[in-house]
Amino acid sequence: MLRGPRYPEEIAKRIPPGQRLVKGWPILHVSPVPRFDESEWDFSVDGLVERPFRLSYSELKALPNVRVTADMHCVTGWTTLDNEWEGVSFRTLAERAGAQPGAAWVVAHCDYGYTSNLSLEAMMEENVLVAWAHGGKPLEPDHGFPLRLVVPERYGWKSAKWLRRLELTAENVRGFWEQRGYHVHADPWPEERYSYQETTGADQQP
Repeated sequence: MLRGPRYPEEIAKRIPPGQRLVKGWPILHVSPVPRFDESEWDFSVDGLVERPFRLSYSELKALPNVRVTADMHCVTGWTTLDNEWEGVSFRTLAERAGAQPGAAWVVAHCDYGYTSNLSLEAMMEENVLVAWAHGGKPLEPDHGFPLRLVVPERYGWKSAKWLRRLELTAENVRGFWEQRGYHVHADPWPEERYSYQETTGADQQP
């Protein structure tokens, strides 16, 4: 799991400490795979916003699309490079909703009650999106179809699958794994894996 000489230099510099490259795309989740019925499915952005909204799947896909190529790092130790995502930028959604001055955090709500959370500052990074396609094809159900959050600069559990709602909040509301001992910020480069590594005031930090 060392970066070192195992990889060419141009590859090694893209692999955070404690990570290893893997072939394929491992499947990890804690709930059943939900069944998708487009006639009943919707996606919303609400909370501390000026203009909350709810969209059907076709309405969401009609928003300006983006393509993002980014590496993915799982807290369990694997990394995949050059993932190609297609969807809608979080910045587009945030602009449409209009964050209120007190908004500082975002909670991702997913099917079966799963949640993850990140600071609004982290979510506003240019490569964050809600995605419905990977590698030029619709996401596989096991990987989050019809919609998943993608936050490339954080460990993979922050990129929540089967996304249904983004809620802006004033305070940090810990998600499923954050309540079970995982780090609130989850930056892979300083290896922010576990909550015991958090500094004082991490809940108030961006």
